[in-house]
Amino acid sequence: MQLDLKRQIAEARTLTDELFRIVRPDSLYERPIPERHRIIFYLGHLEAFDWNLVCRGALTMPPLNPEFDQLFAFGIDPREGDLPDDKASDWPSVEETQAYNRRVREQMDKALSQAPAQILHVALEHRLMHAETFAYMLHNLPIDRKMAPPLQPLPSQSPAPARMVEIPDGRATLGRPRNIGFGWDNEFEEHIVKVPAFSIAGHKVTNQDYLEFVRAGATPPHFWTEHGGEWFYRGMFRDVPLPMDHPVYVTYYEASTYADWVGRSLPSEAQFHRAAYGTPEGTERSYPWGEEPPDATRGNFDFHYWDPVSVRDTPAGDSAFGVSQLLGNGWEWTDTVFAPFPGFQPFPLYPGYSANFFDGAHYVVKGGSPRTAACMLRRSFRNWFRPRYPYVYATFRLVEN
Repeated sequence: MQLDLKRQIAEARTLTDELFRIVRPDSLYERPIPERHRIIFYLGHLEAFDWNLVCRGALTMPPLNPEFDQLFAFGIDPREGDLPDDKASDWPSVEETQAYNRRVREQMDKALSQAPAQILHVALEHRLMHAETFAYMLHNLPIDRKMAPPLQPLPSQSPAPARMVEIPDGRATLGRPRNIGFGWDNEFEEHIVKVPAFSIAGHKVTNQDYLEFVRAGATPPHFWTEHGGEWFYRGMFRDVPLPMDHPVYVTYYEASTYADWVGRSLPSEAQFHRAAYGTPEGTERSYPWGEEPPDATRGNFDFHYWDPVSVRDTPAGDSAFGVSQLLGNGWEWTDTVFAPFPGFQPFPLYPGYSANFFDGAHYVVKGGSPRTAACMLRRSFRNWFRPRYPYVYATFRLVEN
């Protein structure tokens, strides 16, 4: 187990190192997302988090660099309009930060075999989460400040026909049992919810669908831009004509407003689970398609692509009810406020991971995006964001109750 976790941590380090190499060296002090820290913070944060959690927390080792251990310890999630005001000069140099990172990795690698497996899982998934959330930051960085890897095409087909899928009443198992594999504190305890019959859209809402809303007067989403009277999708490394059959990335507020406009609703977390993991026979699956682990044929996830693909793609990932892309190609907003499950207990060494966000100001998203690691596609995993936060790769689908 420890050897496998060491290998996974090494692979995750390689992944995040490659992300920082995309940023041009003269742009590491930029703040692409106004609500977040400058890029230089994230260069130091991943190692500081590992040091503070594993070496100082679990193994009670003495501080390595007390100033940096604290400076790079925590990200920020400010309330709307409450933006950071630090200056680039407030941060250490890139060379100092990289030297700190090298020292952390050297010391941590010597200590990994002594650390509890649960703590190593936390370090691994924390890094993989940042591999995704840092992609949001990269996406918002001007294209001329990034060094693009070889680009993949963004093909667009004709718009997918709208269809609703009937989901009979049944149960949805939320959460997970303790002491069986790793889970974050908000994933416990496992409990069963009865879900009345409802209908759910077979596809995520597409750019074509949302374009009608914009033409009716709605504000265009953050990921759209207009050139010469034509709409374009603002991709990670280039703008492309708006792919009509790709899912639209929006905020919770935009998704719920669109749902009201068409006379439907967003699904609850339990409805998402019922549509994704339930079966007509009344059983439940580990993944929408069955018990096989995720691979590239099942969905757009695990860092294979930078941008979304057509809602028609990856039919091998359909659920037992024939609902598409419930994992990957964009997190899906639910109308469920992020809150603890019955029996919630915070992680002793990371007590604020979930509890700091049980504030009624965040909504649950389910599923996964193109930049979500495969290990976080487990059924019990929960993610959450503020309702007007525009930078996340989040889409939605509609239900009729």
